[in-house]
Amino acid sequence: MCAHRPSTAPDFLLSRATGSVRTQGSLATYTDPWEAADALSSGTIDMVVGALPFERSADAALAVPESIIREPGPLEPHSYYRFGPGAQLSARIAGVDPEEHEHLRRIEAALATIQTSKLDKVVLARAVDIAFDPPVDPLLVAARLIDRSSNKDGFIADLSPALEPGTMLVGSSPEVLVKRTGMTVTCYPLAGSAPRQQDPAQDRAVAETLAASTKDLSEHHFVVEHLRQALSPLCDYLEAPDVPELTHTNEMWHLATPIVGKLKNPRTSALELALRLYPTPAVCGTPTDSAEALINTAESDRSFYAGAVGWADSSGDGEYMVAIRCAEVAGDGTHARTWAGGGIVAESDAEAELAETSAKLRTILKALDL
Repeated sequence: MCAHRPSTAPDFLLSRATGSVRTQGSLATYTDPWEAADALSSGTIDMVVGALPFERSADAALAVPESIIREPGPLEPHSYYRFGPGAQLSARIAGVDPEEHEHLRRIEAALATIQTSKLDKVVLARAVDIAFDPPVDPLLVAARLIDRSSNKDGFIADLSPALEPGTMLVGSSPEVLVKRTGMTVTCYPLAGSAPRQQDPAQDRAVAETLAASTKDLSEHHFVVEHLRQALSPLCDYLEAPDVPELTHTNEMWHLATPIVGKLKNPRTSALELALRLYPTPAVCGTPTDSAEALINTAESDRSFYAGAVGWADSSGDGEYMVAIRCAEVAGDGTHARTWAGGGIVAESDAEAELAETSAKLRTILKALDL
């Protein structure tokens, strides 16, 4: 932990309008998430917090917290990161992976694969590397993202169990992978996006076009069906509207579907649900295994981007967000990597997909004054 951080600075945080969790310290760690899920189910541990990597066979970064604070609403960043000595940062873009022309080439190749195989959708991402001088406190990046989120959504997860000591995943995801409260399970998948516009009339027109877009509705349908198929065997009932609704962040419009179900088994924890649901077609593609294989071949390692971050307790309750609009910050604070992706389906236009990733990257870059 940075020497000058407030004593309340968390190792893990999930800030949501509906309720927040922050923790400090670690009594134990897990890199095998199913082992952690078994420990929760047996009552061996009271809570587990942390992050799941995009690649399901990679090590997770999960911890049993020493102290836990729950709040009924979202968390406000500490004044140290808003007005105090911890509020300053100096960042520059150190590189992109891949360059724009290479990303366009990958999209064209993916479209060709979709035409000639059983692959229906794949999400291709771009990464931006950021350098900090002087080194940044990762919690400052998180504070800026939370402050810029209209709902104060945000997360912090210590990735030390899986990566270099002190590496942190920070972000402000708008997408709920899964939440469990009692026997009720909810999801709020996002798929199908369009950049916001400054002019209100143009902004509304963009939203209406998105809501009627055959390409985006198709992309969204894959995600909802994936969640239906995974959750139906675990639930007594499951409800999802046939038509998605519009939702937005400060930068993007999204198609979203609220899904609600009632679990059959009280021992099915939020962590187990997350493991059965992720990665969804919203960040990977469909069929999942085919899309994941293409991504792992075409892209550099995503690490924890497009995985999941959240918490679960021994009662089974918990919440997991999709790890998007995020950055992985090195333990020494000298550099970070952020990502943005777009779903490719048969109707996709390569230039439009490139523009979508650029719009999504603005969330992080604007928070860093870039």
